[in-house]
Amino acid sequence: MPVESGSSAAARQAKQKRKSHSLSIRRTNSTEQDRPGLQRDLLEGQETKLPLSLRTNLLDLFGQIEREFENLYLENIELRREIESLNDRLAADGQTVEGADLAKGALKTKASHSTSQLSQKLKTTYKASTSKIVSSFKATTSRAVCQLVKEYVGHRDGIWDLSVARTQPVVLGTASADHTAMLWSIETGKCLLKYVGHQGSVNSIKFHPTEQMALTASGDQTAHIWRYLVQLPTPQPVADTVTPCEDDLDFSDKDDADGEVEGPNDCPSVRVPTTTLRSHQGVVIAADWLVGGKQVVTASWDRAANLYDVETSELVHSLTGHDQELTHCCTHPNQRLVVTSSRDTTFRLWDFRDPSIHSVNVFQGHTDTVTSAVFTVGDNVVSGSDDRTVKVWDLKNMRSPIAAIRTDSAVNRISVSVNQKIIALPHDNRQVRLFDMSGVRLARLPRSNRQGHRRMVCCSAWCEDNTACNLFTCGFDRQAIGWNINIPALLQEK
Repeated sequence: MPVESGSSAAARQAKQKRKSHSLSIRRTNSTEQDRPGLQRDLLEGQETKLPLSLRTNLLDLFGQIEREFENLYLENIELRREIESLNDRLAADGQTVEGADLAKGALKTKASHSTSQLSQKLKTTYKASTSKIVSSFKATTSRAVCQLVKEYVGHRDGIWDLSVARTQPVVLGTASADHTAMLWSIETGKCLLKYVGHQGSVNSIKFHPTEQMALTASGDQTAHIWRYLVQLPTPQPVADTVTPCEDDLDFSDKDDADGEVEGPNDCPSVRVPTTTLRSHQGVVIAADWLVGGKQVVTASWDRAANLYDVETSELVHSLTGHDQELTHCCTHPNQRLVVTSSRDTTFRLWDFRDPSIHSVNVFQGHTDTVTSAVFTVGDNVVSGSDDRTVKVWDLKNMRSPIAAIRTDSAVNRISVSVNQKIIALPHDNRQVRLFDMSGVRLARLPRSNRQGHRRMVCCSAWCEDNTACNLFTCGFDRQAIGWNINIPALLQEK
């Protein structure tokens, strides 16, 4: 076998390296027939431990990838030509609008139709990339006006519901699937009291309008009214509220072990309620106080809502009519009105303002389970659904919604701020979004590996009087989160 000189061997190796490099970044001018010879040259000039057959397969795969990129490149060039052609045709149409005869008008109509189709095709092609760009700008804005302030960790299972006390001391209440309800210091994040009187999942919690009493609904088919007495601790320095390092990890695809989340050991507990409300034949999914706090309403999976007298714990009215399980109930802050939501895709408005007449109105505005419907301070009802929509209704004319919000995920228990009427939407996909009453999106709360919910967000609750945290959310990641929403900046950016 002839032996190559050192200079010719070096030149050949350099040439082979150049060929290998050009193969990885652009298509060579060789034809498909020349490609096997090129591959053999590449194989001969490189030292490797891979079998020849494996290396040949790899080169074939790289060749296929290269051809795909070339096709994309050619399509891109063709799209650019179509864009230029479209611009020329639009410019020409603009010049010939006036003084055009009938034939030209017909030709223009046909051209306009084709250009509109092309325009729609271009919009569809570039929609994804532009949406990502817009989303990145919105995320930056959201971080500036929406900040995570405090995390409330201690439950051993998902948190279904939360609310804020209406009297002093102002505390945060959470209801969990771990059969407990907890009261928290908003400023320090410390558990102040734990209610352990239920034998099933605690599905909702609401505070009395004027007294230190809480109302909880449970999967044990009862609702409990219990008194609490708490003393707020001294707020800790700001440095103590920094999110711990372990939150940098993404737990979105893992289930935490029960031992990883320690419950508050030094938290006092209440075991016996002052009043137990029994009448339902199924899970009690929600409960709320009527204005004045002398009556409460409960919603159950037995398809009924019950109205009780607090002092006597007697059943006053049984509100029937829903075809499937109830999912939520809410009372008007100033009037004797109740709204109930159901899996039958409807929500019903019950009017108790006239003691002799108890009217009911049925509203069919959704195509899937209505997860919640809430009153605003004014004359509006806001409903959210598993059909991924939220709708705003006027109590004076509820034939059709005055605003509709379409989202990309099912909506859970929503809340509306009292003063500015901002709707907070908790989603199944771990996001929380803010909208105004006209359906304009204001912000999305930040969510990443460092902060935000790692599971489905179940509920939201506003507390505009608190300067530190004015919005609270909870979810099935076993934590509640306090947010500071800069509402003036939010509305100014609108």
